Amino acid sequence: MSRDKDPDYEVMAVGLDRWQRVPIEVLRDVVMRRGLCLWGLWPEVEPDWDDCAPSDRRLAARLCQGCPVVNQCLELDLRTAGPCTTGVWGALTEDDRRVLHRVWQRCRQPQDG
Repeated sequence: MSRDKDPDYEVMAVGLDRWQRVPIEVLRDVVMRRGLCLWGLWPEVEPDWDDCAPSDRRLAARLCQGCPVVNQCLELDLRTAGPCTTGVWGALTEDDRRVLHRVWQRCRQPQDG
């Protein structure tokens, strides 16, 4: 079975910096109002039989495909659940978010000048 390539967690963490100053309440409101999964609008996720069971990463990406608040959702989960995360948030698996959380925390630490 082939393994999906690991995401570039550093790039992902830096990409979330734009949401750093947004209050959790605002992120939560945006994700709840606009998140496709919360409205039951996720895409069809049944695997193609020719494709054989998709990897967890590909399934997570499919679930969040087209969602307008993927990054806000990911930022919200990193802040609120951190390493105790479960399910699919921000188009990532639990394992990917746990690794990303460590990188994200390190990137958010004040740098000694």
